[in-house]
Amino acid sequence: MGEIRSWVNATLQLSLNKVEEAASGAVQCQLLDMVHPGLVPMHKVNFDAKTEYDMIQNYKILQDVFNKLRIGKNIEVNKLVKGRPLDNLEFLQWLKRYCDSVNGGIMNENYNPVERRSKGCKERSHKGPNKSSKSLQANRLSSANSADGASPIGKVCNAVNEEHYMEQIQQLSEKIADLKVSVDNTEKERDFYFSKLRDIEILCQRPELEHLPMTKGIRKILYAADAKDSSLPEANEIITRSPGMFSVSDEAE
Repeated sequence: MGEIRSWVNATLQLSLNKVEEAASGAVQCQLLDMVHPGLVPMHKVNFDAKTEYDMIQNYKILQDVFNKLRIGKNIEVNKLVKGRPLDNLEFLQWLKRYCDSVNGGIMNENYNPVERRSKGCKERSHKGPNKSSKSLQANRLSSANSADGASPIGKVCNAVNEEHYMEQIQQLSEKIADLKVSVDNTEKERDFYFSKLRDIEILCQRPELEHLPMTKGIRKILYAADAKDSSLPEANEIITRSPGMFSVSDEAE
C-alpha cells in the first residue's frame, strides 16, 4: 500500500496517510486530468467530499471521462465510497498502470497539480451555493473553519468510517480466536492418534512378533505411501497367505 500511496502523493503533491483517504474519487479524477489535460472538468470535482452522496458525484465525473476515452474498466463505486483499503488500493493500482501506459511512466513537468486543484475550488466557489446540494456548502464551511491548513483529502476518514473499521476489526478478531481454538483441538487430536500409531509401530518391531503375518499386515497399513487408496486389501492378502490365518473381512463376518 505504501508504494502506491507514495506514487499518488508525489504525482499530485498530496499528503495521503492511507490509500482509503482517496475514497472520494477526487484523486482519481485528477490523475486522469494529468494524463489527459482538459478532458476532466476539474471545476466540478469536489476535493472536500466527505459524504457518500458527494463522493458519488465525483465518480460520475470519472465515469463520464472513462466513457469519452472508451475505457471499459468497471468502477465499483459502492465499494470505493465505503473507504475499504483493499478496494481503493486495487483501483489505484489499476489507475497507475493506466497512467503509465499513457505517459510511459514519465510525469508531465508542465502539469501543476496544486494549481489545478485550487483552480477547481475557486471556480466552484464563484458559482455560489447550490440549492440542490446542501452538503457541498457544509463541506466548504468546514474547510474554511479548518485551522491546521491540512489537505482536505487527508481528512476523508471520518468518525463513521472509524466506527465501521472498529466493528470489522472486532468481528475478525473473534473469527481468529475461533480458528485458533479449532486448530488447537485439531492438533491435540492429531497428536493423540499419532501416539497410538507409534505404540503399534513399536509393538510390531518386537523380534518375537515382527515375523508374524498379522504384524506384516499391520506394518503394510502403517507404512502405506498413498493416502488416497486403502491398504487393507493388500494387508489382508498378506495375512491370508499364511496357513491357518483368517482375513480381517472374515473376522468381521
